[in-house]
Amino acid sequence: MAALTSSLHARRPLWRGLLAGLIAIAVGAGPVTAANQSVQGAKKDESGGYESQAPSAILIDAESGSVLFEKNADELRAPSSMMKLMTVELVFHLVKTGELQLTQEYRVSENSWRYGGAPAGGSTMFAEIHSSISVENLLRGAIVQSGNDSCMVLAEGIAGSEAAFVERMTKRARQIGLTQSTFGNSTGLPNPDNKMSVRELAKLARHIILTYPEFYPLFGEKEFTWNKIRQTNRNPLLNTLPGADGFKTGYTKEGGYGMVGSALQNGMRLVVVVNGVEDADDRASETKKLLEWGFRNFESRALFAADATVGYARVFGGENRYVPLTPAEPVRVMVRRNGSDKLLARIVYQGPVPAPIESGQRIGAVRVWRGPNVAVEVPLKAAEANPVGSTMRRAIDGASELVIGVLRAGMAKL
Repeated sequence: MAALTSSLHARRPLWRGLLAGLIAIAVGAGPVTAANQSVQGAKKDESGGYESQAPSAILIDAESGSVLFEKNADELRAPSSMMKLMTVELVFHLVKTGELQLTQEYRVSENSWRYGGAPAGGSTMFAEIHSSISVENLLRGAIVQSGNDSCMVLAEGIAGSEAAFVERMTKRARQIGLTQSTFGNSTGLPNPDNKMSVRELAKLARHIILTYPEFYPLFGEKEFTWNKIRQTNRNPLLNTLPGADGFKTGYTKEGGYGMVGSALQNGMRLVVVVNGVEDADDRASETKKLLEWGFRNFESRALFAADATVGYARVFGGENRYVPLTPAEPVRVMVRRNGSDKLLARIVYQGPVPAPIESGQRIGAVRVWRGPNVAVEVPLKAAEANPVGSTMRRAIDGASELVIGVLRAGMAKL
């Protein structure tokens, strides 16, 4: 089976016009030009009029995952305390699956107190040594106060040691699609194994928003008091940008200043990540300006409704030669309000798909490009069943694949 791509405007004349019309409606009327908001090392003239001073940055739509802007988005850097998002995601997951209870308490070890608490001199919830603290309060300590001791107590309590917890963090990260991130501890404190890109931090933030709506409000809490010490949330956006309600700041000498932020305005939620900034004030300014630019210049448009036929996949040995494909969810993409975006949508799948095919079976995806970068990708499923065809049909398909295979092999040698 080979990986196949089909441009939505290049196959099957019966539906080509319909799909072209849908795309035209989605991007708006008027002249279509090649604007690009999603580039590596973006310059102002290449990024739709925006230029970020952050060494690495990304801005995405939380609903669709559509990328509005990126700059060195796949460069691995020290994530500092932003990495705590992975720690709390694992805790959220364990609570949601019933393995952990919010009321469950863990004891503050000397190790977590000495190297993560007040004696360490870093961010802390000021947990008392040998005291017991509930998972719920430890989460608040980690999120609102960025407590290193909070994370270490959770790690030791859940997995027996921080090292064992890090193994679970890595496994969980791979499960949710973070393929490049690596972790050396639960806190983000300096460690050569702590590496994340702003793209994967944004993906993690979006995952938390969509998967844990019951826990997300914790990121918007403006203060938390523990051990009679009141601390305010370190997120500067909470007090400076309307609709801001998350996420997390970070700083280490190695990684510089970084931040994951999120805000909701007029029903649209955006997520921003910057890293490697030299100054805390510049960090706050960069994240705010990126979010404001996104809200000002973009809007969400529908390309395809759920269950709308967007294309067909070639079938091997089936009763029918093609199976219609529909998206598993509505396909939406963020576009410029001035209608200047040029979008290209393609169906990508491994094919031909062997029969029998069940209705609802996952078959590839529809990818939408803005310029040279994928803006959004949505899984596709079979709209109807396609049972095994006759012996003659299977013989014809087999002969066709044999000829195509020979041609492919010949082309590969050229």
